[in-house]
Amino acid sequence: MATTPDVDRAFIRLAEGLVHYRHAGDRSTGEALPLYMVHAGPGSSAGIAPLVAELARTRFVVAPDTLGNGDSAGPAVKNPDLTYYADSVLRVMDALKIDKADYFGTHTGAHIGVELLLSRPDRFRKVIFDGIGIFPDDLKKQMLENYAPEVAPDDFGRQFVWAWHFVRDQSLHFPYFLRDPQHRLQNSMPPAEALHRSVTEVLKALTTYHNGYRAVFRHDTKGRLAQVKNMPLMFMASEPDPLNIYLDEAAGLVPGSKKVLITRAQGLAGRVKAMQEFYDA
Repeated sequence: MATTPDVDRAFIRLAEGLVHYRHAGDRSTGEALPLYMVHAGPGSSAGIAPLVAELARTRFVVAPDTLGNGDSAGPAVKNPDLTYYADSVLRVMDALKIDKADYFGTHTGAHIGVELLLSRPDRFRKVIFDGIGIFPDDLKKQMLENYAPEVAPDDFGRQFVWAWHFVRDQSLHFPYFLRDPQHRLQNSMPPAEALHRSVTEVLKALTTYHNGYRAVFRHDTKGRLAQVKNMPLMFMASEPDPLNIYLDEAAGLVPGSKKVLITRAQGLAGRVKAMQEFYDA
């Protein structure tokens, strides 16, 4: 088996400013298309770095921080929608001279991918959506009102306490603001070090993190996904992910698509195996 490549970091410049991305693998060799990966909120491409490294054994992989997250510049418009984020993906691809790629999007990254497949399906070969949410309208309304408040630094540093609880509570309940037994997750609390890393990412994007969430909650994901045609597409979800409840519904919206649930026992290795088998088939 090929050795696991190092994950490197770099920047490119878009109209909004610098966009940070992680990348791994050798672009100059092999027949596989590049793989473009888009992370979930409220973090950055750091959250998918282990996947980047594993999948780069056989291909070039690039994973940018979406605008307003990680070390990337914020959006240039107020209340950006998913078409704006999708357009930024295409502009990153252009800047990196990637004409066509395979695509992986998890959570917010999956929702962005829906718009990419509707606007420029010619730029993508095979696509995986991991943990996409088909939220009912009443839940979307609750999420818009409560999930991602606008936050700014204040003289008493309350943003630090808020960020810790925001991240920690997402490990305890879904949605995290409904703190009752019905919404309690059956997951272990992440180690303090992992929480610290996630909180740091939120604090870095404190004034812009909410944009991606709100774009998702405003999106007609069900209606838009049903318009996707003629694209090799796999829906994936993980057992610990509360969004796995939408796996069957999402796959049912796109005839001919595949679906796979990764169990707790399979973990990262199971995710990598399922992804490699789909992309390489």
